[in-house]
Amino acid sequence: MNATLQAVREAAAPYGLNLVAALPTERYDQVASEQYRAASIAPGASSIIVIGNGGRGLWDALKRHAQERPGWMEREHPLDDFTREIVENRIAPAARARGSCTIVFPFVGDTSATLSFMQLGKLAGLAGPSIIGVSVHPRFGPWLAFRAALLVDELIEEPGEALGFDPCPSCTARTCITACPVGAVSFENGWDIPKCLTHRVEVEPDCETRCHSRVGCVLGPEHRYSDDELAHHQRRALKAMRPWYERNIKSKPG
Repeated sequence: MNATLQAVREAAAPYGLNLVAALPTERYDQVASEQYRAASIAPGASSIIVIGNGGRGLWDALKRHAQERPGWMEREHPLDDFTREIVENRIAPAARARGSCTIVFPFVGDTSATLSFMQLGKLAGLAGPSIIGVSVHPRFGPWLAFRAALLVDELIEEPGEALGFDPCPSCTARTCITACPVGAVSFENGWDIPKCLTHRVEVEPDCETRCHSRVGCVLGPEHRYSDDELAHHQRRALKAMRPWYERNIKSKPG
């Protein structure tokens, strides 16, 4: 294994950031839309190290962190703030010991440059697509997220175990479809975003603490997020969905 990637993995592991892989920047930029290209953020970067979490480890690490810092969980973005602190102070230094490193997060404001993390995760072999609109992993199923990327000047190509993973066409159970209370998931059309958002915004309690389709996925049920983590993500997603719903669905006539 590449020494830089190994150092990043070792630094990330204690915090539940257990999905780490790397790919050449050029390969990503060839397929990324212009606004999400790595070359516009770090023109000299040769590779992208993608960092994510699978399962409950990151949330458990956050809770340990918060226990030592009263009031942490009352922050607006406790998980993002924790991730930023760990990546900036623990993980990035491991990469910078071997060369330059630019950090990119998926949770940034509208004025900050970022990358297409779902596309990155697929190309890096950390996750594949699903009909429910989230990435999925062979072991962790839909219980994963992408947390950061490091743009480094060293050429590294070490994909994860999900390279080429595309489970939905061969799934026969498809319990994610029947689990959705509003029928917003189908094999033919995937995730019906307007139908899903309309239900979540207008009938909020029904999906307030969990996505029923995500819970219904047959992959990795033993790695499912805890109830408090599920509720955290659902409520944050709903907060982000409301303005989009108001602009793009509710305001349209008919």
